[in-house]
Amino acid sequence: MMDVAREAGVSRAAVSKVIRDAYGVSPDMRKRVESAIERLGYRPSVAARAIRGSSFTIGFELHEIENPALSRILRGAAEGIEGTGYRLVIAPGDPEGQHAIDALVDLRVDGLVAIAPRATPAWLENLASRIPLVLVSRHDPSVNYDTVAGGDDEGARLVMRHLFDLGHRSIAHLTRSEEATAQEGGALAVRLGAYLDEMARNGRESRIQVLRTLSTSDAYHATVGLLDSADPPTALFASHDDLAFEVLRAVRERGLDASDLSVVGYDNVRFASHPGLSLTTVDQSGDDLGRRAVRLLLERINGRTAAKHEETELRLVVRGSTAPPRR
Repeated sequence: MMDVAREAGVSRAAVSKVIRDAYGVSPDMRKRVESAIERLGYRPSVAARAIRGSSFTIGFELHEIENPALSRILRGAAEGIEGTGYRLVIAPGDPEGQHAIDALVDLRVDGLVAIAPRATPAWLENLASRIPLVLVSRHDPSVNYDTVAGGDDEGARLVMRHLFDLGHRSIAHLTRSEEATAQEGGALAVRLGAYLDEMARNGRESRIQVLRTLSTSDAYHATVGLLDSADPPTALFASHDDLAFEVLRAVRERGLDASDLSVVGYDNVRFASHPGLSLTTVDQSGDDLGRRAVRLLLERINGRTAAKHEETELRLVVRGSTAPPRR
């Protein structure tokens, strides 16, 4: 706050009045202080928020509002705050997540839950030094913020061992480039690493299909390319159920079945069990991810400072989309 006062050429008390939107601030003073805040990237500290009093709101950032797996996490978070007196303020994020997070901070929420933002650990550590923060679906060894995730390494290995046990040896992996490669400790990066390790462990050559956009239709076109290749795989492990559904669409349109291309997803969203899809997938208890994230955040708001890192239980749900290979 002192840096802002020095930059704006006003007293520290004046900065405090602008931040608190107190009575008696002239338009000129407000403009000078707000300009200084913007130039310095200043955010009020957790202590300053305590002085102002609680807003009884929790910010919730998610980068894909149509992703059914993320909706399941959001539902769990909503269940987790029932009876606490808090409300969720939801901000659909940009791919990086930082702008949505900044917007939530500016709304003076008491704490933040963010689903796998692509921000760096250093940026997140700095943010968490000023506001309680819990990340979902990241495995960061953080100091200032908490994490809750599924056991992504274990889950991906369950998928691979299931496919190997069925007799598959040519197994492709479908993922998204930004999420899988730009987030060290991100869920998709961990799943990709487990896939590569299991393929190497079994002496097989990895085949990775990387999608450059968030559009699920790209998964359909990637699958068509694999099926048309000179040596198509007999199985495909998709990093998300929504991608796996597009893979199944390509398989069915070709008149093929699980013996031609077995398909495994991840998340066990509601539609995965539909008889027309019958998708084999990993259930990482998405509702529990949301509930745990809210619980950890409320602990932070109430004074806990030591970081916690939790993982939900998971299981492989075997359905009709996987079978022994025909060839």
